[in-house]
Amino acid sequence: MPELPVLGDEQAAAILLLLFSEEEAAGILSRLEPDEVQQLSSVMYSVADIGADEINSVLDRFVDRARHRTTIGYRSDVQIQSMLTAALGEQRAEVMISRTAPKKPVANLEALKWMAPDEIFAMVEEEHPQIAALVLSFLSTDNAAAVLRLLPAEAQEDVVYRLATLGQVSGDAIDTIEQLLSAYHAPQGSGTVATQGGNPSDVAAIMNQIGKKNSARMIKALAKRDKSLAGAIEDQMFTFADLITIDAKDLGTVMRSVDNELLVPALKGADEKLRAKILSCMSSRAAQTLEDEIAERGPMPMAEVIEAQKGVVAQARKLADSGEIVIGAQSDDYV
Repeated sequence: MPELPVLGDEQAAAILLLLFSEEEAAGILSRLEPDEVQQLSSVMYSVADIGADEINSVLDRFVDRARHRTTIGYRSDVQIQSMLTAALGEQRAEVMISRTAPKKPVANLEALKWMAPDEIFAMVEEEHPQIAALVLSFLSTDNAAAVLRLLPAEAQEDVVYRLATLGQVSGDAIDTIEQLLSAYHAPQGSGTVATQGGNPSDVAAIMNQIGKKNSARMIKALAKRDKSLAGAIEDQMFTFADLITIDAKDLGTVMRSVDNELLVPALKGADEKLRAKILSCMSSRAAQTLEDEIAERGPMPMAEVIEAQKGVVAQARKLADSGEIVIGAQSDDYV
């Protein structure tokens, strides 16, 4: 008997969907993200003529995985609330839940995830920058970056500032976006989009998608309005942990430009994989000297470690700005 081909998870999922009724499959697809629906749609065509043996193999995999699932997540929110209330009392439990519980989903904004960037741009281009920032706060990073690139330069800077300082999204803001969607006859989905609000981390992720020149221009404009906010976004755009993404040759350039007085505390709190990569970019003698110095140093205050790591990142940014190295996604391969 010939050996069955090994089917990937996507192929297995597509086969399972084809085994359901149209109504059942539609119910599953309606809960997926747009890119997941697109991927599964493509794969379903490729497995339409699959044989009975392959189908049985997929069903066996499904049953085996289902057998190991638990119900620990069922109504876990109710259980957690009850435990916290019993432990802390109702008032303190409410405060704790408000700080730690996932944000509640908001209905009727699913359509945003299915709209192309140019459609979203057409919807917000004549609106106040605050409205554009609100809309961007509900988009994925790549979609938000794509819409931002379509806006005029002066509008980009204003929208980015408003997005970074947006905070929690209010109910009135949700109503405004829903009215815009209705006006543009966007299809209303049955799913939900979580309220997010803007923060430096969100904006940094978008900055990393729009090219070095654009991001540098916007950060400079932001710094004129709020220097600390611009600095916070820059800190999030490229962190010490991101050094692991740099090409080994460029990383070596960074390390040679940084004094051991800075490297020792920086590496003291580094991830093992990053530390190993950094040491591998040095000569064996330099690496051994650095390891010896790290071993000789006793416990260090976390604040000292963080400051040292920021110093290394600042040097990496300086080298990137001068064109000596390339870091992160700061290329300008965008049109």
